[in-house]
Amino acid sequence: MEYYVNKNSIVREIWGTSDTILIVFAGASAEFATNKAVDWLYFTGKLPSDPLGRLFSTVNYAKAIVFSEKDAAIKAIDHITAIHSSVENKRGAKIPEWAYKDVLFMLIDYSIRSYELLERPLQTEEKQEVLNVFGNVGKRMGIKNLPLTYSDFEIARNEHLNQNLKNGEYTEDLYKQYRKHLGLFRYRMLLESQILLLPNTVRELLKLRQVSLLKPLISTYKIFRSLKIDWILKDVILPTAYKQDIKRLNITTS
Repeated sequence: MEYYVNKNSIVREIWGTSDTILIVFAGASAEFATNKAVDWLYFTGKLPSDPLGRLFSTVNYAKAIVFSEKDAAIKAIDHITAIHSSVENKRGAKIPEWAYKDVLFMLIDYSIRSYELLERPLQTEEKQEVLNVFGNVGKRMGIKNLPLTYSDFEIARNEHLNQNLKNGEYTEDLYKQYRKHLGLFRYRMLLESQILLLPNTVRELLKLRQVSLLKPLISTYKIFRSLKIDWILKDVILPTAYKQDIKRLNITTS
């Protein structure tokens, strides 16, 4: 059986555990809120009414592609493209190509940042592998002029961060929704996770501190995880309504 992503790919290792995926989720939740094209996510009403569910949906699509057999993954990508086309038809406008790129760039960048935060530094060829996998997804979606090398990606990523983000009314509203759906304690945990992960451009735009209160706890969490008692911390931190969804993110327990 031929898989869309090679079984030995670092991408499968990154996306095989809920730990790294949840950190990707934290970074994406911040950058979605500051993206100049976030009005497209508001158009359907799904993002403000259920921000956690909407972000889980994005993450689950990416995860399904990473672990699917090739034909199934291609069908999933085509389904994503069809959903976007339907929204465009309803609104009578086209989603900007740079907005599609922004989402791909988020998945690439936060996949790398999350893994390095919780595991180890990645080699250049491993970062290139992450770029290749999500670049292939973008090509299938018809996105043009994607960076082919990781060095080119870093340049393009910085350009997008500097050009396509702003702290506006949608940013404020979306963070209100995060707080409403998470509760004060978990909302603060989200912010501290974002401080750990976000590029300086995004963190400064959101007026977040440079140093997270969670930083000293990362080593402690790794010890808990090695002893297989990390579930104690997760049970306290994670939203009850999404615990089963989060558990299913672990490929070994799916």
